[in-house]
Amino acid sequence: MPIIVKSPREIELMRQAGKITAQARTIARQAIRDGVTTGEIDKEVYDFITKSGATPSFLNYGGFPGSACISVNEELIHGIPGDRVVRKGDIVSVDVGAKIHGYHGDCAGTYPCGEVSAEAKRLMEVTRQSFFEGIKYAKAGNRLGDIGAAIQEYVEKQGYSIVREYVGHGVGADLHESPEVPNYGRAGHGPRLVKGMTIAVEPMVNAGSAAIRVLDNEWTVVTVDGKLAAHYENTICITDGEPEILTMADDI
Repeated sequence: MPIIVKSPREIELMRQAGKITAQARTIARQAIRDGVTTGEIDKEVYDFITKSGATPSFLNYGGFPGSACISVNEELIHGIPGDRVVRKGDIVSVDVGAKIHGYHGDCAGTYPCGEVSAEAKRLMEVTRQSFFEGIKYAKAGNRLGDIGAAIQEYVEKQGYSIVREYVGHGVGADLHESPEVPNYGRAGHGPRLVKGMTIAVEPMVNAGSAAIRVLDNEWTVVTVDGKLAAHYENTICITDGEPEILTMADDI
C-alpha cells in the first residue's frame, strides 16, 4: 500500500486527535493504583474519549473488546481490560487511540503502580528513551531504517531485547497505514522519510528474551520467559526539521 503524505489541513486534524489521545493516556496513568482492575481503567479511558467528542480507535477494532489495551508485567501488548487487579509493584502498559474528524491518534506508555523494583523502573526508562533515540533520525530525507536501527542499538546496549513480531505503523484516516515502522533494522535502508508523513513509533522491549507468545484469548501477547515487558509509543509527523510529536502530554 502507498504511504499517505498528509496535507497541512490533515495534520491539523491529527493534532486534535493526538491531543485527545495523549490526554486519555494521562487519564489511564492517573487511574493506576493498588486494587484497581484493568476494566476500571478502561472505563475511564472510554468515558474521557467519548466526552471529548471522539471515538475510541481500538473499541471493536478487529473484534477487540476494550477502548485501551492494558497489559500488566509480563504482558507486552494487547491486554484485554477486565477483572485483572493491579497491585503495588506492578508495571502497567496502556495503549490508547482516539479518532475525531476522521483521523486517529495512537500512543502508549508503561507506568508503575506505586513503588516498583529497580529493574522495572530501568526497563520503563530505557523503553521510553529508546523512542527518543529513534526519532532523532525522524527527519525528511532520512530512511525509515535509521529510526529502527537507533532504537535497536540503544535497547540492546542496555541489555534488553527488541520484539520483532510487532512494529509501528503509519497513522491517519486509518489506524494502521503504510509504512510499517520496525524497532530494529539497518540504517540507510527502507522508505525515504518525507515531510507530511505521520507514523507511530512504538518500541516494545523485553527484560529477558525477545521470545513472545499469544495467549488463548488470541489477543494478549506475553513474554515466553515470564519476565517484564514495556511499551512506549507516540504518533509523530515528519517536518522540515525536528519531528512533531502529535500525542504530546506532560507525562510523555
